[in-house]
Amino acid sequence: MDSDALRWFEMVADGATVTEVAELEMRSQPGVSRALARLEEEVGAALFQRSGRLLSLTPAGAAFHRHVGAALHRLDDGIAAVQQLVSPETGTVSVAFQASLGTWLVPDLIGSFRARFPQVRFDLRAKADENTTAVGPRGTVDLELSTLHATEDDVVWHLLLREPIRLLLPQGHPLSDRRRARIAEVADDLFITLRQASLLRATLDQLCARAGIEVEVALVADDLPTLRGYVASGLGVAIIPARWDAGAIEPSSPRVHYLELADPDAVREVGLSWNGRRGRLPAAELFRQHVLRRAEEGKLPRPVPIP
Repeated sequence: MDSDALRWFEMVADGATVTEVAELEMRSQPGVSRALARLEEEVGAALFQRSGRLLSLTPAGAAFHRHVGAALHRLDDGIAAVQQLVSPETGTVSVAFQASLGTWLVPDLIGSFRARFPQVRFDLRAKADENTTAVGPRGTVDLELSTLHATEDDVVWHLLLREPIRLLLPQGHPLSDRRRARIAEVADDLFITLRQASLLRATLDQLCARAGIEVEVALVADDLPTLRGYVASGLGVAIIPARWDAGAIEPSSPRVHYLELADPDAVREVGLSWNGRRGRLPAAELFRQHVLRRAEEGKLPRPVPIP
């Protein structure tokens, strides 16, 4: 079938007039009409019925429409795959990432990669639910940067680095003159956490369970800057990834204090995930290899030590 005719069919099915399609595609209106008529002959059924100046789908057209979009998407993927085989440095890589990695790890990896392959484009997607993987059987991205150890059989997870978890205290807290503390030492404090969909919330639960304590959650923040602001206002204490400490991502402030957590396993493991059963286009494979090589060579950003 003529792929142009299929695209024009989809445009008309989505509400465009034949005149609008002709103008957008810089074709004659009779030429578009004849292409649609040939398509109906090939399908063997009328796909449109006329209502005034507009065309609407017949039952056969509606059934056909449900498959045309998927077919064109696969066709475009095939064309992109051929183009990337010819020139893999010009493709597009889709990457899902945990929001707390978006200020330091994602820019480092993409910036260092594009220094070598400046024409590669990225489709970046911050994860709303950090407890599910974006590269599973129904995933739509090439790669994922996350602290989630996915359990799906077809998902491969590779450790990139271990990031310390630190304790965040407000000004004037009794422990603020310390450099290290255990989570049990703030068991009686009010805690500020991220929402349940955050893996940092799960980390807090795990640390408390290992320490044999229960804490009271006073406030729930949507993101790390808001969480830090709540602590700075004296509304409670929190745990926070090390890359969000003073002198790293956020400016130093006398209103908050960072302590090392002395509890065992007070770290989160950051990794790269991909679907081991699904092929990747060359640009995505180039980026995957770049990330793994950068981690192996120890070139990933490191947390700023607590003074």
